[in-house]
Amino acid sequence: MTLAITGPTSGIGEETLKALVKSFDEILILARNERKATEMIKSFPTSIQPKMRFVQIDLSDLKSVQRASEAILASTSQLDVLINNAGGIFQKKEITVDGLELSFAANHLGHFLLTENLIPLLLKSKNPKVINLSSEAHRAAKIDFENLAQCQNGYSSFTAYANAKLCNILFAKSLVDKYGDKGLHAYALHPGVVKTRFGNEAGGIFKFMWKLAEPFMITAAKGAATSIYLASQDISPKFNGYYFKNSKPNTPTSTARSKEVRDKLWDLSEQLIQKLLNSPAK
Repeated sequence: MTLAITGPTSGIGEETLKALVKSFDEILILARNERKATEMIKSFPTSIQPKMRFVQIDLSDLKSVQRASEAILASTSQLDVLINNAGGIFQKKEITVDGLELSFAANHLGHFLLTENLIPLLLKSKNPKVINLSSEAHRAAKIDFENLAQCQNGYSSFTAYANAKLCNILFAKSLVDKYGDKGLHAYALHPGVVKTRFGNEAGGIFKFMWKLAEPFMITAAKGAATSIYLASQDISPKFNGYYFKNSKPNTPTSTARSKEVRDKLWDLSEQLIQKLLNSPAK
């Protein structure tokens, strides 16, 4: 069996990897920093290291995602579990090389492209799974499709993050809409409020509230529990496409459950990918 995971060099991703490493024959370490990935791989027993392979990817750069996808497609016969774990909140508005707001690109669109490219490998598995790390922050989303990709009408780090986390839930459900009848299972999840370096990237009132909440936060190992559960357990088909919290199905917002909204997001994501991948290199 083969596992691919984004952002596994620290925090929740690292703890998820540690728990799952013995259950897979091949593990693709999808990360931006080769040095950190190599050091992490070397931290595992020598008997484990040969089945771990680094694939360089920058989720905020669509051409980087495309190159990573092509490398995986060329060297891997099938993919059983894809965990879209990487993500972040960004204090200041940043525009990517593709002209997109960074939170939208790194948290959603990069994973959208990666997953779509790897669908042929996933569908070769007997029980393929896509697992998206979302957040309860999605409940604060204020999704505006005219402003979603670039945040041209003002920027709030928390709102941009909340919108992206809503996208993660919508995307999981859309994957089931489109590929569920071919055997694909897709889920989104809230890992809990985890004590990692995540909050350091935020600013303003959110950073202040994060600091106040730190004594009550859970460890990264506990935060990884739902990802591990979804990746390793047989989940009832009736929960395909669901949002999970504490390893149990949970009800997200009505917007997160809207087929109209998720169809709009899918169409926008497809249009952006086609336009940006076909544009001249910058």
